Amino acid sequence: MPRCVLDNPIVLAVLGLLLEQPSHPYQMLAELRTRSDNHAAAINRGSLYNVVAALTEAGWAAVQGQQRSGNRPEKTVYALTQAGHDELVRRLDSHIRHPEREFSQFLGAVAYLGALGPSGAVDALTERSRRLRQRTEADEKRLAEAHAAGVPRLHVIEAEYALGLARSEKTWIDTVIDDIRTGALTWPGVQGATAVVSPSVSQER
Repeated sequence: MPRCVLDNPIVLAVLGLLLEQPSHPYQMLAELRTRSDNHAAAINRGSLYNVVAALTEAGWAAVQGQQRSGNRPEKTVYALTQAGHDELVRRLDSHIRHPEREFSQFLGAVAYLGALGPSGAVDALTERSRRLRQRTEADEKRLAEAHAAGVPRLHVIEAEYALGLARSEKTWIDTVIDDIRTGALTWPGVQGATAVVSPSVSQER
């Protein structure tokens, strides 16, 4: 198995799932897709099976047994080994200690925001701000329900972090929108510093 498979971002997530409990790959896939939109978009059955095979070959996971449900074929259940636990701790420690510049589609798009023109930029950013507000409100509700149900805060700490990122992004976007409207952010070659914004757009936020 190529070493590069162990560099797949989902390796950490799979090790984390196995820390919680032994699982078979299909169960892991369903759980990852449920927990994270990023995983849902990036992961597929083939890549997950390759990761599990690489973890087994590296000695970080081991076959625990077979599981059968009804008349369905048996599924191989994997468990975390001590070496896998040590690797999980090592990776967690490293990722938490060292901030990395992570590229996102939004970051790539913002680099060319000027191509939209002032009015187009305000329109697009306002729509993103509105969608972020809706998403954060929904996430806040789910997080509050989890706390009310007695879920330990440490078990949903990643949800808190995601909310913090979304709130910060919305704050920044709203500031940029205001800067375009007031002329604090100008477009080279565009006459006038203030964007022409329709009432419907200006009321979106």
